[in-house]
Amino acid sequence: MTPSELRGLDFGPKDLALKNDVRRLGALLGRILREQGPPELYPRVEAARLACIQARAGGSGAPAGQLVGLSPEAALETTRAFSTYFALVDLAEQLHRIRRRRAYAETGEAQPGGLEAVLRGLAAEGLDEVQLERALEGLVIEPVLTAHPTEALRRTLLSKELRISDALLSRGAEAGRTGPEHAEAMRVVRQELTAAWQTEEHLSVRPTVADEREHALFFLTEGAWAAMAPVRRELGRALEAAFGGDASRLANRVAVRFGSWIGGDMDGNPNVGPQTMREALARHAQLVLLRYREELRELFRRLSQSESRVDVSAAVRQRIEAYGSLLPAVAEEVPQRYAGMPYRRLLWLMSGRIQATFDAAEGAYPEPEDFVADLGIIAASLSTHRGANAGLAEVEALMARVEGFGFHLATLDVRQDGLVNRAAIAELLGDAGYPELDGAQRTARLAAHLEAGKPVEREALPETAAEQVEVMATIGESRARYGSRAIGLYIISMAQGPDDTLAALALARAGGLIDAGGQVALDVAPLFETVDDLTTAPATMTALLESPLYREHLRARGDRQWVMLGYSDSNKTSGLIPSRVALDRAQRALMAVAAVHGVSLRFFHGRGGSVSRGGAKPRAAVLSNPPGSLGDHLRITEQGEIIRAKFGLADIAERTLELLIGASIESRARHQFGLSGDQPPTPDEQEQLLDRLATDSRAAYMRLLNDDPDFLPYFREATPIDAIERLSLGSRPSSRRKMRGVEDLRAIPWVFSWMQSRHLLPGWYGAGTALHDAIQSEGVGALRELHAKSALFRGILGDIEMVLAKSDLGIAERYAGLAGERGPRMFAHLAEEWQRTRSSLLDVLEAGELLERDPVLRRSIPLRNPYIDPMSLLQVDLLARWRESGREDPELERALFGTIHGIARGMRNTG
Repeated sequence: MTPSELRGLDFGPKDLALKNDVRRLGALLGRILREQGPPELYPRVEAARLACIQARAGGSGAPAGQLVGLSPEAALETTRAFSTYFALVDLAEQLHRIRRRRAYAETGEAQPGGLEAVLRGLAAEGLDEVQLERALEGLVIEPVLTAHPTEALRRTLLSKELRISDALLSRGAEAGRTGPEHAEAMRVVRQELTAAWQTEEHLSVRPTVADEREHALFFLTEGAWAAMAPVRRELGRALEAAFGGDASRLANRVAVRFGSWIGGDMDGNPNVGPQTMREALARHAQLVLLRYREELRELFRRLSQSESRVDVSAAVRQRIEAYGSLLPAVAEEVPQRYAGMPYRRLLWLMSGRIQATFDAAEGAYPEPEDFVADLGIIAASLSTHRGANAGLAEVEALMARVEGFGFHLATLDVRQDGLVNRAAIAELLGDAGYPELDGAQRTARLAAHLEAGKPVEREALPETAAEQVEVMATIGESRARYGSRAIGLYIISMAQGPDDTLAALALARAGGLIDAGGQVALDVAPLFETVDDLTTAPATMTALLESPLYREHLRARGDRQWVMLGYSDSNKTSGLIPSRVALDRAQRALMAVAAVHGVSLRFFHGRGGSVSRGGAKPRAAVLSNPPGSLGDHLRITEQGEIIRAKFGLADIAERTLELLIGASIESRARHQFGLSGDQPPTPDEQEQLLDRLATDSRAAYMRLLNDDPDFLPYFREATPIDAIERLSLGSRPSSRRKMRGVEDLRAIPWVFSWMQSRHLLPGWYGAGTALHDAIQSEGVGALRELHAKSALFRGILGDIEMVLAKSDLGIAERYAGLAGERGPRMFAHLAEEWQRTRSSLLDVLEAGELLERDPVLRRSIPLRNPYIDPMSLLQVDLLARWRESGREDPELERALFGTIHGIARGMRNTG
């Protein structure tokens, strides 16, 4: 972007560093294109960019003409240039967030949404220290990383991005850098960018489960790992700043952990099963124990205290003596020169125990808590013997990591489709007709089977039952090998009735997953995904909790019941307003059911990256849920490019975790103690209006999907869905079960396709009809009052506003041209609903333009559009040519895949 173009955007004084970074990095990319690309590449990129800018400004440019008929290689290189630009802009924006965060820290001002700002706000509203302690007690924050859609960037390129960010953060006058230092930093940036340009960005074959696992582990062992200890320290500092005294002691009441689905998510993925579960957990343990060994070596270098200079606690000496007996061979290896250095002697022996844990040998730590206890002994000794500034902080940092990551790094969830389990139960019972029974009959059959308690001959089981029983056996083996937190929830996709949960218990019993009391040692979480399933979820859970057999199981699990909520499929089949309202109503009704039955209910939120799949900023994602629904455990999925955006850099990972912790504390405290700032309940008549909006919106959405014969063909032709289905985005197919259209298409390719074609239809269609009709019948004042009083409605309209702003009818119309004769009619209908949605939304918001209240996003979209447009125009041309070839031209297909990756990067979303 040229200086004159940058001046045309509304950069405030606080954003000058971002402006300078974008300018410098853009200029550097131009030099790399001229140096590394063919002679015609840079002029073509510049011409396309300027033409799209002119077209956006209403000029006479004709940007499409320059990008039609390019060779596949030229199209791919052009796309790569624009995609690389977005990689640099994204990095610049992340670095700017880090600078702003550091600026707050330097001035002592509390950053909005941060821990100090939240805690000071709660203190100002009257929260006292006793109440604070209750709000913090047992609170667990657990982001769960999932593989779909895999972002597919190679690990080597992610490492290059880290080195570029380090160099850029070390540059600049604000860091006190000299001219030569600045030049050296920019040399590193250029070197890494050039090497990245010379490296193929994406895998040419479909990623394996192992590839997906390693991709996620990069972020766990980099950004998340580095953030764990600073977040604990910041929480302690913020507690003391807000409540004074020794409030910092309460920081350890909050636990931060991570989960993963990669290797355990069998739903629709034939490549996942018991073996990938074992491989994932073994790899998790290998990585985390190697990191602990490295950190013990670092502590060994730091803690050089000699007994002749400073005393140590008796507990340290006692532990050295005990471990000398436990690990005599290791004790003999301690060099004699360390005889007077007790911390080093103990750390040497602790490293021996970690190695024994790694090797599953004698002397291993039984549980991570034993390792934490050893570190606690060293910390206590340093604290009482003048060591507060001689290594205590580093010991406490390792303690925080061990408490968070254990010996398993990330808890592995297991997920399976409810229909697969029904097939397995049919084989287990020897009744082929079992899946065709109604829900009540299946429930009765399962209850009778469980009560009979007959042993199962695992060796004689047919294939489906044998594999699902082996899954359960693997869960038990894994917990014994890697600790009780190694395996988390067993999640049932598309759960529809109590029989789906009871089926999991039957399979677990067959696999020997039984505790000492004879109960199934497994937390089973039904996943309610569609609007219909969310609506019937309270009845499903009521029937389940009324089962004496299941209540006995829950009592053994501490009367704790998990329920997972799906945001993607409910939106895919019904639209955004019906999805969000159904999720809200289901949570409220399920909490009431749980209260009646004396059960502690915990929700696991299956949010995706985009708005249409439940995506939200960390703080908003927590505070948008119904009061009281958080409980003591925030569990939320993080997917695809969102993992990179939230946990790619250590400072960003810290901010992400601080936002989640702060919002969770605020939500919990407000519900528990009814603070003055809490939102009063929305009146019943307004709740009814919101329900009506959901009903009308869903009706309009379903009419489009089910009643218009041209819609599905339009979707197949006016989006790149056929290319996305071939794309190596992840290890599992793009559809679940047997493909019957939208119903069985996964939400990710559904949303991804509409985003690529710039329609973004799932985020707004149906909303316009519902809002318009409500304005006509109730008056706009009723909707404005609902917006003022309902946090749920405000969140819904805010998300629709953002989706409308990111969509682009001009570009979408070009994709509509691929749909032949049906294209103009279908596009005209969609454009009419888009305009209806926009005008009705602005009327309710009393706004003249979209995003009037969000200047940052309002600036960002125009900044990006002229750079996305060329890739969109290339994609339209390549799609037409590829389809004309019968979808058989591999070079065109490769170039087409390049545009999909590039647009995803520019739009910051893969669905």
